[in-house]
Amino acid sequence: MKNTFSIGGIHPHDNKISRDCAITPLATPPTVYISVAQHIGAPAQPLVKPGDKVKVGQPVAEPGGFVSAFIHSSVSGTVKSVGPRADLAGKMSTTIEITVEGDEWMEGIDTTDTLVTDIPEDNKATLEKIRLGGVVGLGGATFPTHVKLSPPPGSKCEMLIINGCECEPYLTSDFRTLLEKGEQVVIGAAIIKQVLGGVPCTIAIEENKPEAIDHINEVIAKLRKISPKYDGISVMTMKMRYPQGGEKQLIDAVMHRQVASGGLPISVGAVVQNVATALAVYDAVQKNKPIIDNSVTVTGGCFPKQANLLVRVGTPLSYIIDSLGGMPSDAVKVISGGPMMGKAISNLDAATLKGTSSLLFLTAEETMRKPESNCIRCGKCADACPMGLEPFLLNKLSRINDVEALEDNAAQDCIECGCCLYSCPANIPLLDIIRMGKAEVMKAIKSRQIKK
Repeated sequence: MKNTFSIGGIHPHDNKISRDCAITPLATPPTVYISVAQHIGAPAQPLVKPGDKVKVGQPVAEPGGFVSAFIHSSVSGTVKSVGPRADLAGKMSTTIEITVEGDEWMEGIDTTDTLVTDIPEDNKATLEKIRLGGVVGLGGATFPTHVKLSPPPGSKCEMLIINGCECEPYLTSDFRTLLEKGEQVVIGAAIIKQVLGGVPCTIAIEENKPEAIDHINEVIAKLRKISPKYDGISVMTMKMRYPQGGEKQLIDAVMHRQVASGGLPISVGAVVQNVATALAVYDAVQKNKPIIDNSVTVTGGCFPKQANLLVRVGTPLSYIIDSLGGMPSDAVKVISGGPMMGKAISNLDAATLKGTSSLLFLTAEETMRKPESNCIRCGKCADACPMGLEPFLLNKLSRINDVEALEDNAAQDCIECGCCLYSCPANIPLLDIIRMGKAEVMKAIKSRQIKK
């Protein structure tokens, strides 16, 4: 029996057209642009100034608060500037511009392919390595990992879930990571498991990735022969269903527990980490390597050269596109992420972040919305909502800006997955409208917290 969540969900075509593309290192660009706002929480504070020489892996910004993370240089060279630069949405953020000169790495970083299987016993030292490595969640939220692995007093983790679902259509970088770096992913999972007190660990992979399921099972069996530290790690085959990889949906599917409105996964005893995050933990703890690169899927039916690339953080998006032959003539929109939860890119001169997972190219035909008509009260949006919300009602309340009623009806719980928009036969832009209403609710909640 294949596991899945209990509320809502849809079945879009997976379009994994880049699944056979091995992860290939992209040549280092002549200049990188490293933003200090690469994670949830407070932006990092720059540690360098123009004229400074830096090496690969050197910290260039330090945490700006409790929920924040270190940021490292992804190249060696000279800092050219530190100042505002437009991100992919055109928003200005402090960015460290570095001119590349050679490829000199910080001392102590192990750049060999030697697999390190011994799991450290000192959990405090392990957490510090994760913190110093600037590890953040790479499944989309980019929450600082060392914070997530330190449950608050009174909370206890009962299960670690490694998210290998990659349920977004088109994305394949996690799938390739499981195939090509499966040993490192499992070791990373074992390290996280150790930090959390040796809890059971489930690696959840959707059924449309049988090669990954078989490979990770083989890896676990091999590592168990080396050390009992790998006991308690297993693979769970998940039903192909969107948004299976949503944190709360995955907890429901694996543990059959529901996270309450406004609650955190730890409230039901769960900690969820992405496959790429587990790999980053391995690198930070076993190799002293901070996050300086990440795997990015470059795809789309109109894109002639599908790819999964290992990209240095801070690489201009235009450089990636040019390296693969340039912008397709029939592409009218480029998405950062997948078609369901990704964001349209308005500035191709923007640079990659730690959490950049994909560049998706779409044609006019693929992006053109059909004319909106009146709601026919069919309830399909409510049936599809994985959070058990009533999108038809939230749509109405958002249009009249009734913030109090929106909060009463849990608009703040919307995960912006797009299931409602996908399922609406009247072509109502439910996600767009609800997202605006949710933003107003979140502002009201934040305002109350500040007054307290």
